[in-house]
Amino acid sequence: MKAALLQITSSDDPAANLEMLKDRIAEAAANGAGFVLTPEVSNCVSTSREQQLKVLCHQEDDPTLAGLRQAAAEHGIWLLIGSLALKTHDADGRFANRSFLINPTGEIVAHYDKIHMFDVTVSETESYRESAGYRPGERAVLADADFAKIGLTICYDVRFPHLYRDLAKAGADIICVPAAFSTVTGAAHWETLLRARAIECGAWVLAPAQCGTHPSSGAKARSTYGHSLAVDPWGKIVASAGDLPTITYVELSLEEVAESRARISALDHDRPYSGPLD
Repeated sequence: MKAALLQITSSDDPAANLEMLKDRIAEAAANGAGFVLTPEVSNCVSTSREQQLKVLCHQEDDPTLAGLRQAAAEHGIWLLIGSLALKTHDADGRFANRSFLINPTGEIVAHYDKIHMFDVTVSETESYRESAGYRPGERAVLADADFAKIGLTICYDVRFPHLYRDLAKAGADIICVPAAFSTVTGAAHWETLLRARAIECGAWVLAPAQCGTHPSSGAKARSTYGHSLAVDPWGKIVASAGDLPTITYVELSLEEVAESRARISALDHDRPYSGPLD
């Protein structure tokens, strides 16, 4: 299976982002990709809640989801929508950060809401409180595609290895980590975290990323790290991108999953223990 990781610079205009995504998907499909992956918040990168309230939709009404499902069916590909920012019916008005796996007929096979919220203070001038605008998910998701079992995660999840281990022990061959990583933490931790998750799980890790400075209508512009990566089950980086919009291709060999887990069968070696919080 040939996979294509789309590295893009989404604006805060979902309609413009959809047209850009459709063009990139068509290009990837024309180049032989059967599995195309987009980054986190592919439909809208914004630091303005006012703008988000104006342009975001509920899942059932979202034109980006509808357009991307149509694109998957048109090109006959599997599509991982890294995530969409979506309105919910929650009383507190928070959004969902939701990933979708779409099959080649355009059907939604699975969806996943980001569990771990990026509530951090990177420096005196850079802080994030994702939980102020987004509600966390509560369920890990393993999707059964016709070519692999795929674990769905999003961005900050990558710092919580137990989630990845659980997905691998449930049978994940591929674990997706679509992201909009900060430039500071990306430079420090992105590659190391992704390689560690692949090594621990003996699984392919595919991480399509947002990149660059995101066009914004009046609000403070956000910048993201880019450097989309594909890491094989032995922890080797087999495809990578820089910090500009691009498409990164990788040939996935699922035999490498079984080979890696046979060489080091750590997933079978868990043992019960007590402490340290007992």
